[in-house]
Amino acid sequence: MKNFITRTITGVLFVVVLVGCFLNPTAMVVLFALITGLTVWEYSGLVNEWDDIQVNRFISTAAGVYLFLAMAGYCTGMTNGTVFIPYLITLLYLIISELFTQAPNPINNWAYAMLSQTYIALPLSTINVLAFQTGPTVEYNYILPLCVFVFLWINDTGAYCTGSLLGRHKLFPRVSPGKTWEGSIGGAVFVLAAAALVGVLTGDDMHTLSIPVWMGLGLVVVVFGTLGDLVESLFKRTLGIKDSGNILPGHGGMLDRFDSSLMAIPASVIYIYSLSLF
Repeated sequence: MKNFITRTITGVLFVVVLVGCFLNPTAMVVLFALITGLTVWEYSGLVNEWDDIQVNRFISTAAGVYLFLAMAGYCTGMTNGTVFIPYLITLLYLIISELFTQAPNPINNWAYAMLSQTYIALPLSTINVLAFQTGPTVEYNYILPLCVFVFLWINDTGAYCTGSLLGRHKLFPRVSPGKTWEGSIGGAVFVLAAAALVGVLTGDDMHTLSIPVWMGLGLVVVVFGTLGDLVESLFKRTLGIKDSGNILPGHGGMLDRFDSSLMAIPASVIYIYSLSLF
């Protein structure tokens, strides 16, 4: 009972803070830069517990935060492409520095250091692409990034409820024995309904999307959010851990909370910008 209360309080505060940050562009950038840093730091600490892995935790975290802020600056039009040069220099440093560390397996260090950027920092940075829409002027539109998270939450809740009642066929038992096809389909139905409702409520406001496009976005979030959850489950099973951390009481670590979004956010960017090609 105590764990349920703790989990509920943490969950409510998490949602309130995340939703509140989207109402202000500066708050969104600051909070997600912090989230990026905490997640990369957590990840680096986990992989460093393995033998023959010595990822530079500080440099990897600093690089991830810088990439997020550089992407924010670029998407808002405050900076040009040269803002990414220091980031590229940092990546070169992470590679070249292995010449001097005398690590027993530098390939492991290179691989895990780069994974912190491609698996965490880069996907989280792309939320800026959703939030800041370029045109004659740059406009901040909180609806898109906020709805990605709302769809993820609805999918999780819908999948849990449906799976608990009707779940019979395992979705991916090798990685996540608790997930079922019935739960995933149920979650998708809830998200599609929510996406249609968002399309009805927003209408033509804020240059938003049509109902079919919103529903398409909801489906993208469901598919790639589920894959992101499975990827993190595989990561934890490989490391032999239950939770990635304990920074969020009752909810585990940062990777546990943002695993779905690491796949859903960049997939949403690809979806939205692919629409302009047709």
